[in-house]
Amino acid sequence: LEEHDATVTENIKSKAEEEEMSETSEESDSQQLSDLGEMFTHALSHIFPGKQAAVKSLRRENSSSKNRKSDEKSLDSEDLDSVVSSYKELIIEDPFVSEAELLSLLPPPPINLDKKRWAHSLPHVEPGCVMVANEKLGGVFHQTVVLIIEHSESQGTTGVIINRPLTENLRQIADTQNTTLDLSLKIAFSQSPVTYGGPVNGDTFSVLHGYGEVEGSRKLASGVFVGGSEELMNEVRVGRLDPKEALFIKGHAAWSAGHLSREIEKGVWYPAAICTDFILKYASPQSSEEESGDLWADILTCLGNQYADIAQKHAGRGDRRMIP
Repeated sequence: LEEHDATVTENIKSKAEEEEMSETSEESDSQQLSDLGEMFTHALSHIFPGKQAAVKSLRRENSSSKNRKSDEKSLDSEDLDSVVSSYKELIIEDPFVSEAELLSLLPPPPINLDKKRWAHSLPHVEPGCVMVANEKLGGVFHQTVVLIIEHSESQGTTGVIINRPLTENLRQIADTQNTTLDLSLKIAFSQSPVTYGGPVNGDTFSVLHGYGEVEGSRKLASGVFVGGSEELMNEVRVGRLDPKEALFIKGHAAWSAGHLSREIEKGVWYPAAICTDFILKYASPQSSEEESGDLWADILTCLGNQYADIAQKHAGRGDRRMIP
C-alpha cells in the first residue's frame, strides 16, 4: 500500500511538473508572440506613419491574445501557430528578426511622384543642379533660380538665371540693345524667348533647350542641353525645331574658386536638383502660361518642410519683374 501511495504521489508530481513546463512553454510562446507583434507594429508605424488604423488593429489582436491566455489559462497551439504564421507572412520567415532588420526588409511606403513637378535638396554643387536664392538675398539675385553650367572648386563656377523671362523676343532685344549676336541667329531665332541670365557679359547669349545633344551642345541634366546654336539653326531652317522652344539667355553669373561653396555654407543658396519641366519652363511658352509664374516659390514648395514655409511666406512678386 505504501509503495502504491508512493507511486501515485510520484505520478501526481510528474503530472504537475509537466503542466508547469507546458504553462511555461505557453507563456514563452505568448511572450514571443507579444514581442514580435509589438516590434512589428512599432516598425510599421515608423515606416507608414499614416497607417495608424492598421497598427491599432494589430495591437488589439495582440491584446486579445493576452486576454484569451488570462481567461482560458492556456493558448491553443493551433491558434498560436496561426497567429505566428500571419505575422510571418507580414514580416519575414524569421520570427527572431530584429527591429533594425525589419525596418530594412519591409517594403518602402508608396511615393506619389509628379514627373513634371519635383525637386529635392542636394548636399553639393554640380553642373545641372540649381541654386535657389535664400529669401533674404536681395539685389539682382533676389528670389532667383540659377542653373549651374560649370563648377570646379579650383576653377570657379558659372551659371545662368532661369526665372527672369523678358517680355521681348530675341530679335526685339538684339535690335534695341548692344549685343554680339550673329545676324543669322537673330533671323532664325527671331521669335525665341529670352531670359536675363546674370550680370556678367550682358551682351552675349547662350541657348538652353531640350532638343537633344547636337554638335556644339552639352548635356546638363536629363532632357536639358546648353549650346549648339549653329546646329540648332540648321534644324530650325529645315522645320525640325520650333525656335520658340530654344531659350536664349542674356548674360550669366560667375563665382571665383571656392566662393559659391562659402556662400552655400552661409545659407545664401539652397542647392537642389529639379525636374526638366522646371528648368525649361520658359523654353515652352505655351505651358508656362498655364502654370504658376513663380518658379522660385514652385521649387521651394516641392522641396517641402521649411522650404515650403518660406515659399508661402515670401512668394508673391513672381518671375516677371524689372531687372535691376
